[in-house]
Amino acid sequence: MTRLYNFCAGPAALPESVLETARDDMLNWHGRGLSVMEMSHRSTEFVGIAEQAEASLRSLLAIPDDYAVLFLQGGASLQFSAVPLNLLPEGGCADYLNTGQWSKKAIAEGKRFGTVNVAASAESNNFSTIPPRDSWQLSADAAYFHYTPNETIGGVEFHWVPEVAAPLVADMSSTILSRPVDVSRFGVIYAGAQKNIGPAGLTLVIVRRELLGRSRAACPVMLDWKTAAENDSMYNTPPTFALYLAGLVFAWLQELGGLSVMAEINRRKAEKLYAAIDGSSFYANPVELPSRSQMNVPFTLADANLDKLFLQQSNAAGLLNLSGHRSVGGMRASLYNAVPEAAVDALIAFMQDFEQRNG
Repeated sequence: MTRLYNFCAGPAALPESVLETARDDMLNWHGRGLSVMEMSHRSTEFVGIAEQAEASLRSLLAIPDDYAVLFLQGGASLQFSAVPLNLLPEGGCADYLNTGQWSKKAIAEGKRFGTVNVAASAESNNFSTIPPRDSWQLSADAAYFHYTPNETIGGVEFHWVPEVAAPLVADMSSTILSRPVDVSRFGVIYAGAQKNIGPAGLTLVIVRRELLGRSRAACPVMLDWKTAAENDSMYNTPPTFALYLAGLVFAWLQELGGLSVMAEINRRKAEKLYAAIDGSSFYANPVELPSRSQMNVPFTLADANLDKLFLQQSNAAGLLNLSGHRSVGGMRASLYNAVPEAAVDALIAFMQDFEQRNG
């Protein structure tokens, strides 16, 4: 069977070699006569899988020893609640930056648990840029500062790490593992798995250990990071198969040469696609140049009446999931780690041909 090129924003493409390994292991993992999905999470075999996954992730991101690595459930959206429940004291205040739809959802959830100061917002610019640093209105006593380094819907991305006094909390769902990052600059990093880590169902939290144990008395035990850390992410049954697949993805990245190599590949992919868009009067990208995302590239056609035809023909050409988010329309190509450079080349060739036939 021929594999097609998948540009889905999530659940996203997985490396083909990872899928092949999972296929070969499906019925008989390492000759043990059962699938990973059938193992006890307390078994020696699965504990070894989990420990190797964490070790590989720590190596890839150079995670310091004073950070806990948690493999949880509920998606990044559940962490919108877990962050204030773990870090925001009763009557306290937290700073949030609003750069898109995922920021807005995090802000709305944060307001359920305390005072949220929106330090800056790009909503008036239709989320086409990052608010300038000198425009931010920060609180003097913020318990933490929350931001979304990459907004998958609008295609807006930070290419720098904010300098703030409060612990920095980042929803890195769509950029983690796409390039090196200095973990030590963050208090908390969290990410849903279904972009660059693995399949949906797994959530990663990397938290500085000194921030553990600050949860509210009313914090549900399943959302308490300290409980998760003390139980090696196994207070209850973890998403075992998703964690196993994530470990395979981490190993794939290590074999590739690590995140510096992955970053160069991702840079090339994004530069190629943006050059094709900018070099055409038929296509356009709405995001200002310094704020463009490497992971999610939205674009529009000069004539929106051609959108449906573009999607029909691109799908027939083996270029899948190019429809923009339902809230903004247009097109979107997500260029996560497992999307090969050949996929971008094929997309550009199709776009150029489509323009010639319909421009």
